[in-house]
Amino acid sequence: MTLKFGTDGVRGRAFIDLKPEWVTKLAFSAAHALQSETVVIGTDGRESGPDFVEALRVGFQAKGLSVWYMGTVPTPALAHAASAHDIAGAMVSASHNPSSDNGIKLLSAGGKKLNDDAQKQIEEILDSNNFPAFPAADARIEPTHYHLAGDWVSFLQASINGRNLKGMSLVVDCANGAVSSFASETLRSLGARVISIHDDPDGLNINKDCGSTSTGSLQSAVIENNADLGLAFDGDADRVLAIDRSGRVIDGDFIIAICAEDMKERKVLNGDTAVVTVMTNLGFHIAMKDRGIQVHQTPVGDRQVLAALEENGWSLGGEQSGHIIFNDFSTTGDGLLTGIQLLDVIKRSNKGLDELADLAMVRYPQILKQVNLPRATLNIEELLLDEIAKAEIELGDDGRILVRRSGTEPVLRIMVEASSYEIAESTANKLVLEAESHLSEP
Repeated sequence: MTLKFGTDGVRGRAFIDLKPEWVTKLAFSAAHALQSETVVIGTDGRESGPDFVEALRVGFQAKGLSVWYMGTVPTPALAHAASAHDIAGAMVSASHNPSSDNGIKLLSAGGKKLNDDAQKQIEEILDSNNFPAFPAADARIEPTHYHLAGDWVSFLQASINGRNLKGMSLVVDCANGAVSSFASETLRSLGARVISIHDDPDGLNINKDCGSTSTGSLQSAVIENNADLGLAFDGDADRVLAIDRSGRVIDGDFIIAICAEDMKERKVLNGDTAVVTVMTNLGFHIAMKDRGIQVHQTPVGDRQVLAALEENGWSLGGEQSGHIIFNDFSTTGDGLLTGIQLLDVIKRSNKGLDELADLAMVRYPQILKQVNLPRATLNIEELLLDEIAKAEIELGDDGRILVRRSGTEPVLRIMVEASSYEIAESTANKLVLEAESHLSEP
């Protein structure tokens, strides 16, 4: 079965679902859609990464593209290089997934994520299975353009307009990933006192019990070191979560709310609008309405967020997971940029992250359940419309319901937010029962 593009590129088990020979065909198929004669490649440091880097090189060069290789760098560093040089990019990364997985993220000329039409075009070429005989892979290529990562660091340092982070203490969790060589030194160069953990990648420990998907050790480290806050990156550092001084996780919804209010006050929030996905907490919507900030919703995926930002010229958007895009600075989610922007707000406000988060929004209890769909063609969402409408009336303005089919597996996801956990749980359970009732009908 041919792999398909998901919400963030193509991803699968290395050498099982995702194979080098298929990646070569992907590169060959994508060459025209990337709209560039040059493509810059990077990897997040997984053990399997070099095999897929070489597979990409073979495919791109078979189509006549020049290849630059940055080596092990964060996805935003690669995107910055593509944007600065107006070339295409290809990142070998499975983001927050375990080391046994890998994936490919493609960026068109200028560092932009591919739109749906481009992805469909590439998939059609792949499905045609009309490929030449590719040359054998050479020995693993050595980085030729690692120095471009230094340009990204300089850009990060300049993003707070000459201000600094002196007096701030933090702990950073690098997820044993691509940001391990960059996070602490970049933040220290801005004056912060930094303790760095999980910054010793060996190709197999990326995201293992650390990073944005496993924040326990960072939460403990922040408390033990009496730090102002912590930052938790994922494997390729395109996302970040924060930890306040009490050890509480401050997710993307809170970070966007904090930054949106600050940007509005400084008159740099274009259109006074923030872009978020349908999974963003109801508390965010209520808080933004109270502050005169418009909220635009998109489907799940930072690619969808970026499309809305670019189409409307807006400045800020992102996801609960910590994928946050500062559109005036970057073409993609950038965890280290987000961290620096958040730290800058904290320092200028003379408030702690905990206080800023409490002022920014109140999180509504959220229940997420799923129902297996043995009959993938059944239009279960439409069958549930009456039940959903009834539940929404009962919740009123103090609740929200989202029912959607998963894009990656045969399940229906039911999300309910309400003013109390009990109400959210009860409502979600009712909808699960209704869905199962429809599925059991002959």
